[in-house]
Amino acid sequence: MTEKSTVDVLISGAGAAGLTLAIELARRGVSFRLIEKSTDPFRGSRGKGIQPRSQEIFEDLGILDRIVARGGAYPPQREYRGDGSFVESDAMLREEPTPAEPYHLPLMVPQFLTEGVMRERLTELGHRPEFGCELTGFEQDEAGVTARIKGQSGEETIRVRWLVGADGGRSLVRRALDIGFPGKTLGVRAIVADVLLTGLDRDAWHRFGEGDMQRQLALCPLAGTNLFQIQGPVPLDGEIDLSAAGLTALVSERSGRNDIHVQSVSWASAFNMNARLADRYRLGRVFLVGDAAHTHPPTGGQGLNTSIQDAYNLGWKLAAVTAGAADQLLDSYEEERRPIAAAMLGLATKLLDALKRGDVRRGREVHQLDIGYPDSALALEKPERNGGLLAGDRAPDAPLKGAAGQPVRLFDLIKGPHWTLLGYEPEQAAVPPRPGLQIHRIGRRGDVIDEGGHFRDAYALAPGDWVLVRPDGYIGAIVASDEASALETYLTTAGLGPVAKQPS
Repeated sequence: MTEKSTVDVLISGAGAAGLTLAIELARRGVSFRLIEKSTDPFRGSRGKGIQPRSQEIFEDLGILDRIVARGGAYPPQREYRGDGSFVESDAMLREEPTPAEPYHLPLMVPQFLTEGVMRERLTELGHRPEFGCELTGFEQDEAGVTARIKGQSGEETIRVRWLVGADGGRSLVRRALDIGFPGKTLGVRAIVADVLLTGLDRDAWHRFGEGDMQRQLALCPLAGTNLFQIQGPVPLDGEIDLSAAGLTALVSERSGRNDIHVQSVSWASAFNMNARLADRYRLGRVFLVGDAAHTHPPTGGQGLNTSIQDAYNLGWKLAAVTAGAADQLLDSYEEERRPIAAAMLGLATKLLDALKRGDVRRGREVHQLDIGYPDSALALEKPERNGGLLAGDRAPDAPLKGAAGQPVRLFDLIKGPHWTLLGYEPEQAAVPPRPGLQIHRIGRRGDVIDEGGHFRDAYALAPGDWVLVRPDGYIGAIVASDEASALETYLTTAGLGPVAKQPS
């Protein structure tokens, strides 16, 4: 067994959560290794819904346009009656985008395509996942984690500052830490399969037997591919034939049609639906993200999106502490993300109950745009606000104009690994410049002009107020001009303390 040199972070698991964290660390210059025990990338469509909030994250990571190009919109759902007739409706509540919320509809992108784009982005940043490399054990102490990994070239021991378990519902990391994973099995077993088939057109999501858990079946054309995804409940016990012939027979039995033929199966799984939440997300220098921390039923498309946002939250905090911020900043990861997962578990379970009744329509509740951290230790208001935008809320977008006359979106100013301080018609600077903080003044004498009043409408600030936006696009602080000194203490906690004066 060989011992390799230290890196800051070891990420175990190269799915969507592990890849998000790796991209976040890579663009901040934090050293890491991303390992995956499977020898090849995941090739299933499983988490195919990309919610609007995740689209905003992908824009920040520089991959949204590629993700959109690989996938597409959800088709209308076509619900067949027993006599062969059907009705069509939108599966998603359709709302128009607004200046504050530029993305309003979930995208359909098969998970293997999403993860492929993320690996491309990681390669651009100079890193790759190590497939066929498995975490076999670890020990931690006050200074770091000693991890044992086994790869294609043999076994090795590495020393890291932190270990992150992104290794799925059966997480070795979680089990090694003896962290409880309470919850329940939901009494539903289902199949999901990606197949080539004939007999159905690709302009609708075909649904049979809605409201009947014995006959229910859905066949959805997968955007960006020539495949269909088959989904449906199956008996709790017994073997399920997931071959092309077996799935053809299942489709025929439940649809009452003999003209639909599965030609081949590229990926298939039978699984029991669970709703579980880890008792904690951090133990010492080890963290859990994604399915290692929470498992959801697939209803509502919350699992993959929640996992991505876990990693997005943790990444900038690990980078900040690596750069010198207080370790206590890392405690805010569990404080902020665990209540969100609990709420998403409740939502997905409620939507599963609706699915059993044949109700598959989804609205704003699944978009994750209303998620925030108002009770976080990182939420500061001076003075306390009684309404409108609050510290801990998602930072809205707004179309603006630069002082030189060119249009610019607020998201363009926020985009990237930095913090952003926005002053609304301020008289003087709130804090001096420093590395890692970009400062913009919005108003008549500022570098950015709110010509259409969209920033004013979304942020509801008084002249002289300052808004501090975190690297993950949430409001860290809102302070009045006479309370601006509170920003210095806040920024120091976040690792952005004042810059020492240079001798003249």
